[in-house]
Amino acid sequence: MDRVQLCLTPIFFLVLVPCVARGTNALGLSYDFYNKTCPNVEKIIHNVVSQKLLEAPVTAAGALRIFFHDCFVEGCDASVLIASRESNKAERDAEINLSLPGDGYDVFFRAKRALELQCPGFVSCADVMAIATRDLVNLVGGPRWEVKKGRRDGLISKASRVDGNLPQVNQTIPQLISLFKSKGLSTMDMVALSGGHTIGFSHCKEFMPRIYGYNSTFDIDPTMNQEYARTLRSPCPQRHLDPTVVALNDVTTPFIFDNAYYHNLKKGLGLLASDQMLVLDPLTRGYVDMMAADQQLFFNYFVESMIKLGQVGVKTGSDGEIRRRCDSFNN
Repeated sequence: MDRVQLCLTPIFFLVLVPCVARGTNALGLSYDFYNKTCPNVEKIIHNVVSQKLLEAPVTAAGALRIFFHDCFVEGCDASVLIASRESNKAERDAEINLSLPGDGYDVFFRAKRALELQCPGFVSCADVMAIATRDLVNLVGGPRWEVKKGRRDGLISKASRVDGNLPQVNQTIPQLISLFKSKGLSTMDMVALSGGHTIGFSHCKEFMPRIYGYNSTFDIDPTMNQEYARTLRSPCPQRHLDPTVVALNDVTTPFIFDNAYYHNLKKGLGLLASDQMLVLDPLTRGYVDMMAADQQLFFNYFVESMIKLGQVGVKTGSDGEIRRRCDSFNN
């Protein structure tokens, strides 16, 4: 798995109509999809992710980020888990995905292997991702929600299809809103899902333009807490930068899923430019204020948005396949 170095300084620390299963939605997903074929699917996955989280506390953040990146490209079909071959550069090797953490991939692969031992050939990697991500968020203090199942795994994974489908740290709020809207997600969804940055970390290159030579007037981005920015310079020097070094996205409670991220934004402690802009732009500031004021409200919005995210571009019925291994197509 990938290894990264965490910088912990004092400031760091989701007609005829055929009969369908109960609870099936228009997309063909249902809560009881595996009741007959793999009734213990959620228990099996939960046991795996609980153990993995004990081994690597960063797993929750990694899995959440990978799930998001998967759903925004080709839909939630586990295409991001496919390994590249000589004949195909896969999604996970697109430049923006190279920093996705190995522990996040590993927890999905482990859960799939455990399921293949108990009920081989029934549970898709896409459903593994949705369930495991939910469990991990919950295990680090976040909310829990019921996951509808029945996703199938995609048959396409190309790095060339990633560009333009994932948020960039230097995009404006209107650009980000437009991107999320193209995936069927609202401005509120965007702000709530951004709250996932209450856990996890970012590599230095993602925020260094904010802390060195910001523009001709300011050396440091004036929207940042200046002391915070200067503290970031030590682990992220301009010369001899270690590309494995990362900074924690939430400087107050980095391993707990809470609403501290929004409080941080209001204090100029947003690590990424796209994070900090949420509290500065009138299109999003009201949502930040609400989620900062009420953690349960944030959790409610986050659950709603994760359910919507988990239904983006899903493949069901005869579309796609059920992979035997999450990192390779069956043929």
